[in-house]
Amino acid sequence: MGKTAFVFPGQGAQYIGMGKDFYEREAVSREVFDKAGQITGLDLPAICFEENEKLDVTEYTQIAMVTVETAILKVLEEKGLKPDVTAGLSLGEYAAIVAAGAMEMEEAFAVVRRRGVYMQEAVPEGGAMAAVLGLENSVIEEVCSRTEGIVTVANYNCPGQLVITGQADAVSRAGETLKEKGARRVVPLNVSGPFHSQMLTSAGERLRKDLDRVHLKEFSIPYVANLTADYVTSPEKIRELLERQLTSPVKWQQSVERMLGDGVDTFLEIGPGRTLSGFVKKISKQARVLNIDRYEDLEKTLEVLANE
Repeated sequence: MGKTAFVFPGQGAQYIGMGKDFYEREAVSREVFDKAGQITGLDLPAICFEENEKLDVTEYTQIAMVTVETAILKVLEEKGLKPDVTAGLSLGEYAAIVAAGAMEMEEAFAVVRRRGVYMQEAVPEGGAMAAVLGLENSVIEEVCSRTEGIVTVANYNCPGQLVITGQADAVSRAGETLKEKGARRVVPLNVSGPFHSQMLTSAGERLRKDLDRVHLKEFSIPYVANLTADYVTSPEKIRELLERQLTSPVKWQQSVERMLGDGVDTFLEIGPGRTLSGFVKKISKQARVLNIDRYEDLEKTLEVLANE
């Protein structure tokens, strides 16, 4: 029998109303929202459920996403679902580390709240990101290295889709060159900063001071990190990985390939949207992909797994 991975999406998948049905139907989810609110001083149900402008602002987006992902995770744990491995894309790593048992959710909420603030403050404007579709990795990497200014690869998402990041003018110039090189599309992303670029170095340094105060435990479930696309065996390594993650590429495709190679055949995406499900399907046509965003998804997933 194959293995199951719990995977958690990152910033960009958020939407008004995310997590509301879990909050209304599961006491353990309400407890997660309450705990996150106590720690951060934010009204997270209002940010997540009611029309507002905060949800798309990095300092609020990040804690909102991790709260929702953890609220759904705790329902799964209560119902006896347990993964063989966990992973998350960028911000989603925090929920993945909680799921792996190496960090308490309370500490994750406190760190993520500050992470969002640090990233918002590090580059209030002047940065950009763009998705590049239909071009080989090596071509994109070479164009970035030859472009004047700061522009690098931010995300290796799946075959035929990378994201570049850096100074807005440099990202624009690189995008034009990539289209000349044969890129099918270069799509500017609606983000508030050049995530996973050296422009976030100061945010990483500030975050590390907070991470140094976090109590980490041994992993109860294996976890694959963005930075290395490999298993992390030492909880102490998490501090360095999460600091460097802010300025380094997210190796999501490589992470999924690592899990596939280790016998994972089912990927359960936990949280808003279906971004990771789409990436996994493009990486492996054989993998089974499940998704829990809304409560009805939970019911369908439980039914699928019960029939095995």
